[in-house]
Amino acid sequence: MALPKLNTPTYELELPSTAEKIKYRPFLVKEQKILMMAQESEEDSQIADAMGSLVSSCTFGKVNAKDSPMFDIEYVFLKIRGKSVGETVKLNLICPDDGVTAVPVDLKLDDVSVHMLDEHTNEINITDTIKVVFRYPLLGDMMGMKKDSSDIEKVFHFLISCTHEIHYGDDVHRRIDLKDEEISDFIDQFTVRTI
Repeated sequence: MALPKLNTPTYELELPSTAEKIKYRPFLVKEQKILMMAQESEEDSQIADAMGSLVSSCTFGKVNAKDSPMFDIEYVFLKIRGKSVGETVKLNLICPDDGVTAVPVDLKLDDVSVHMLDEHTNEINITDTIKVVFRYPLLGDMMGMKKDSSDIEKVFHFLISCTHEIHYGDDVHRRIDLKDEEISDFIDQFTVRTI
């Protein structure tokens, strides 16, 4: 006699980057176990991989962690976590006044959202003839970063990783044809006012 199969509820959300409506389900115990083991490892790459796999599984493969913007992955993860564990998270926030006092705060995950401004663009005009087109950061971009990177190293890591195209007049230089060093050298030419 076979054990019964449990029905898992499904929910719907809208992806912030595309406004596409997708279905998702809570994570299962086996998926939570993988997430907890990754968290215990304290390895960013394992945590990111586990989170990405969980999001992909719980969205029935609709969200691919390898090519979806990081903010989509984080948003979907919070929605999944809310339906799986509970919709309220207890946080201890440090007061900015003294940097010591911890204040307990309840955060309702359903209240978390991503706001896209109407004037948002991924194109930055450096000069009248040079334009850089960026892509959104991906979960994989986080995995390529050293754990002890400084904030400025992180900024430059993302600038290099997320450069999609560089336009110079009618010439278009695509990321696939460029090396990290070439992009780094290009960025190093900017004046402080440029960035």
